[in-house]
Amino acid sequence: MPAAALRQQLNDHVGHMYATGILDEYYQQLQLTQDEVINIFFHDADRMLNDITSLLNLPIVDFEMVGELVHQLKACNCSVGATKVNLACEHFRQFYGAKSKEGCLMALNLLR
Repeated sequence: MPAAALRQQLNDHVGHMYATGILDEYYQQLQLTQDEVINIFFHDADRMLNDITSLLNLPIVDFEMVGELVHQLKACNCSVGATKVNLACEHFRQFYGAKSKEGCLMALNLLR
């Protein structure tokens, strides 16, 4: 089923649940909160990835700081459930633990 048709089916179902009183205005507030959490995650993740990129572009890499940023990124990810980001952070951890600049750059490209 195409995405547009699924979206319409979901909207129809939610509309029916409003009409029958199953959902109320708190559901809308929850939806807005969910959107805000996702937007904050994207903003924070982008900032952290830029900071990691800057660190990896230095002649001498501070792998401890890279590790802290990857840990923060993984923690932020918990609020949105982006499992691929979580897996990429685990791979990243192996590379910064081994102080492999090349490995870290490869892991960074996977996250971008």
